[in-house]
Amino acid sequence: MVYAPVRSDPTLPPVRVNLYSDTQTKPSAAMKDAMMRAEVGDEQHGDDPTIYELCDRMAALLGKEAAVFLPSGTMCNQIAILTHCRPGDEIIAHESAHIITSEGGGPAALTGATVLGLPGARGLFDVPTLQGAFREKRRNSPPQTLLEVEQTANFGGGAVWPVAQLHAVLEAGHAFGLHTHMDGARLMNAVVAAGVPAHEMAAGCDSVWLDFTKGLGAPLGAVLCGSADFIDQAWRWKQRLGGSLRQAGVCAAACLYALDHNIDRLAEDHANARVLARGLAQIPGLIVEEPETNLVFFDTSGTGLTADALADRVRQQGVMLSTMGKHRARACTHLDVDRVGVETALQVFRAAVAH
Repeated sequence: MVYAPVRSDPTLPPVRVNLYSDTQTKPSAAMKDAMMRAEVGDEQHGDDPTIYELCDRMAALLGKEAAVFLPSGTMCNQIAILTHCRPGDEIIAHESAHIITSEGGGPAALTGATVLGLPGARGLFDVPTLQGAFREKRRNSPPQTLLEVEQTANFGGGAVWPVAQLHAVLEAGHAFGLHTHMDGARLMNAVVAAGVPAHEMAAGCDSVWLDFTKGLGAPLGAVLCGSADFIDQAWRWKQRLGGSLRQAGVCAAACLYALDHNIDRLAEDHANARVLARGLAQIPGLIVEEPETNLVFFDTSGTGLTADALADRVRQQGVMLSTMGKHRARACTHLDVDRVGVETALQVFRAAVAH
């Protein structure tokens, strides 16, 4: 069993089109220049002006009182859980949520909390499903303290929560006495796709964060937002987990650049995802889910290939793809994949399936 990252095989050809994830984006020359020119100080000591600028802008963007800069989105999720919950508490989330599938059992390992996964198409659930999961408040039941939603829903195909449904679910959670938290890793993809302001989407959330390392193109960093008291408590967990930083303004400058230049252009990624999906759907044996944002999921079972086998074939031709199960694959468009890259990838997929 391998836990550490495995270095890329040097015998493989160079990557021509990277559809593995939007985390694969490289900072542009202009973003690097902004980083080099950043005014910095000791972030842990409260002396980094670029960090303060980013946190102030993010709190305003998401309609919250305060914000804290963190190295990663997973740390945002885990610090939010540590702040909202206590050992033995139960979190309610979709059964495919990132905190269940992709954070190394963090809620149990760090907080001592369990996560109750709810069913629902495309990573979403409704009020009746949520209310059906509420436990009678008895001393022999785990205290249910936190409701978590993911916008967009990654394993749900990059699905966007409709605002009315999202608000209804969050209101039902509050009515039952739950704190509410949004995993906003790709929140701005949802904002661009739905045409709804970020603060409106996050209005019913006690805590919410945005990742800058995906479609927004920064090399690292995420910002967690909430009430002033929540962020004050989150800072202690940041300290305990080693998330306090020094001259982090270099990183915050990349995030500020992303806010100024890389949000509206997410629409290009969504358009490229639709083109990619249409092309994949024309390949015999592939069953393609209609994308809402920049994630294109498809089933390979009709080709006689597993998702991993297809990924291996296209990698030999310089195209990277991620897999999410025996026959479920995911292609992700981002700022380093243009329309030419999409067409190149489609040519490789056609040849790989016909091989």
